[in-house]
Amino acid sequence: MKFFVDTAELDQIKELHDLGMVDGVTTNPSLIAKSGRNILEVTKEICDLVKGPVSAEVVALDAETMLAEGRKLAKIADNIAVKVPLTWAGLKTCKTLSDEGIMVNVTLCFSANQALLAAKAGATFISPFIGRLDDINIDGLELIEDIRTIYDNYGFKTQILAASIRTANHMSDCAKIGADVATAPPAVIKAMANHILTDKGLAGFMADVEKAGIKIL
Repeated sequence: MKFFVDTAELDQIKELHDLGMVDGVTTNPSLIAKSGRNILEVTKEICDLVKGPVSAEVVALDAETMLAEGRKLAKIADNIAVKVPLTWAGLKTCKTLSDEGIMVNVTLCFSANQALLAAKAGATFISPFIGRLDDINIDGLELIEDIRTIYDNYGFKTQILAASIRTANHMSDCAKIGADVATAPPAVIKAMANHILTDKGLAGFMADVEKAGIKIL
């Protein structure tokens, strides 16, 4: 499963990238706003740092303007994936951009029907939002399973990009279900390394090292 980092903070991306934990990046207007910087400048810097897909989201709601914004974003770098919402206007934009050879990430997906439409429109990625479904007492992981089944049934090439991930358990669950990609904040990816028994074991080892006066350097 590929790891995308869900942030617009360059230092956080670089830290994980240097460890080989970044296969791509997802951004959105909210993340860009938190950075306090120009969307085009930030996106270009991320694209220069990361070789994999970098999702940059349109802000228009009508298809004509979405298309114009998408084409402008795509010119930033070859690894841009234009992110569009799962609306009819977004699907129309997806079809046109996909036909032009531009990667498209269709976002804000909350149903298998929506995911099926996005695949038919040629989406490179479909982004089902796990956490937001969990917030309204719907199992977001079941949606990933449903999409996986549908895509496998018919050989769709659209990649399932699990989004709105809140916990480290979400990451392993998505991997078990068969998500192609999971995008998560840096803190969630780092939390995957944590385990209370690792901490307990390390504390025991260090106590023994100190008691025995063991030194390597």
